[in-house]
Amino acid sequence: MTVRHLNPAVEASAKLGGAVTALVLEPSPPADHTEPFFADDPAAIPTDAAATVGPTSAADRTWAQVVAERPELAGWAAERWLAAYRPLNPVPDGYREARNAYHRLAYAVVAEARRCSNTKFGLRYTRGGFGTPFFGDDQQVRVQDGLLVVQQGAQVRHSAITSLQAAAQFVGVEPGIAAAEHDSPPLGDPDADLGATGSTGAFLADWFGFSWAVLEELRVTPGAVDAERTQLWPGHFDPAAAIGDVEAGGRATYGCSPGDDAHDEPYLYVGAWGDVDRSDPYWNETAFNGASLPYAALVGAGDAVQTALDFFRAGLDRLTERA
Repeated sequence: MTVRHLNPAVEASAKLGGAVTALVLEPSPPADHTEPFFADDPAAIPTDAAATVGPTSAADRTWAQVVAERPELAGWAAERWLAAYRPLNPVPDGYREARNAYHRLAYAVVAEARRCSNTKFGLRYTRGGFGTPFFGDDQQVRVQDGLLVVQQGAQVRHSAITSLQAAAQFVGVEPGIAAAEHDSPPLGDPDADLGATGSTGAFLADWFGFSWAVLEELRVTPGAVDAERTQLWPGHFDPAAAIGDVEAGGRATYGCSPGDDAHDEPYLYVGAWGDVDRSDPYWNETAFNGASLPYAALVGAGDAVQTALDFFRAGLDRLTERA
């Protein structure tokens, strides 16, 4: 396959003829060197923009509205999880092992490249997979369509995913564990083949794109106070954002896990920071303090994005009322 230089914001602007500011879910160059995040925020509306088209209702117009008027853009928008959302696919065979392989790659190599540059290790959804925001001298490390990709300025190079050691050498780091968490799979033998299958790579790419579409809209929901940025934490390997008033006991982490030791398949979760009313059936999770929605409920839904938003907003409403 051909791997090319990506600038998602510029590509989106071109689709709109350059007349309005185009907002997308993926990170775009140039690198942001502003503390404390060192990364762009896909949900932020530029203060100097005359008009915006974006993936959330915070924009002047959504990509869904644009696609309704220009249906020829449906496939383009769907590929980027901006609108015309595709249905979620069944979990592929051998998922657990292959998911753990990508998890290792995320924390030991992809996040490590960013950490070595600016101490930050949060990752993002990128087209066809996941990767870093742009950092350093407009550099990005990402997994795209089952390949490991390094983009530096206008130069792009890619490699097949084999072992952690080979991946780290390609990127220019040593396999690291600084971004690993208590629920990360162990690093293992860095010279062994990871077993990162293409089917699971494609599945995770859709899961992370779906997650970003949901969580960025949740962040701009009325009542979603003190919303953190959505990040794909490489140690947990899940996109998440903390939202709510911590002093009033209404804060929680809203996330989209690809699965873990307690859940073989992906699931949505609301991890409350304070006590919850266990007499309320919404708070159904036994592995942690909160609520979860299984992947089967999303696969069987007519509109998985709306189903996910309904689940998250139900938790947000409960915690906001209590606060």
